[in-house]
Amino acid sequence: MTRKIALITGASRGLGKSTALHLAAQGVDIIGTYHSKADEAQAVASQIEQLGGRAAMLQLDVSQSTRFEAFARDIGHKLQEVFAREHFDFLINNAGIGTHASFIETTEEQFDQMLAIHLKGPFFLTQKLLPLIVDGGRIINISSGLARFSLPGYAAYASMKGAVEVLTRYQAKELGARGISVNTLAPGAIETDFGGGSVRDNAELNAFVASNTALGRVGLPDDIGGAISTLLADGSQWINGQRIEASGGMFI
Repeated sequence: MTRKIALITGASRGLGKSTALHLAAQGVDIIGTYHSKADEAQAVASQIEQLGGRAAMLQLDVSQSTRFEAFARDIGHKLQEVFAREHFDFLINNAGIGTHASFIETTEEQFDQMLAIHLKGPFFLTQKLLPLIVDGGRIINISSGLARFSLPGYAAYASMKGAVEVLTRYQAKELGARGISVNTLAPGAIETDFGGGSVRDNAELNAFVASNTALGRVGLPDDIGGAISTLLADGSQWINGQRIEASGGMFI
């Protein structure tokens, strides 16, 4: 049986790394992107290979949409060179950064950065990669619990994630003719270095999140990697155009 291939943006750390390792453990080969830390990306590739899979890591700044056409060509070459394939099966639009500023203090520069990374990036990257996605493939766009509940300081970031959730529904509708399903996975607060690592490192914030989560703790990267790999499992093909929140029951 031909092994499936997943392309994960931001696969060198945090949620992307966890997703890559969970999928690799299920027999999926990985193409990952990283922004600047090639050594971290290669360390993840080595872990995937230790799990018996194949991996390729490519540099990509998802805020630079003018690079996407060349990146798609690079992916086409890498598919042939490393995997002897012309298409890949899964796309996970995961790469991103956080910003924390009140609505009234958010600058145009911060807003534009969030727009480029979290909305324009996934929109046009997916567009350029579509010819390389197999018919019957799957796309997962990463959103955030902050698109459902509101915590001061995340107006720009959460607005982009809300737009991603709308985009997901349109993609599901328009790509259905090719059998491609598209869903949103919305993590709650997770202990990573995202946004400066505040959820992980700030004990007061960590306790606040845990106290407002039904399962009584803050999320871990493996909670999200596991959720994404479940969404991409063979039995989940009929789930389409949906927003799935993986937050442990935060603010319910």
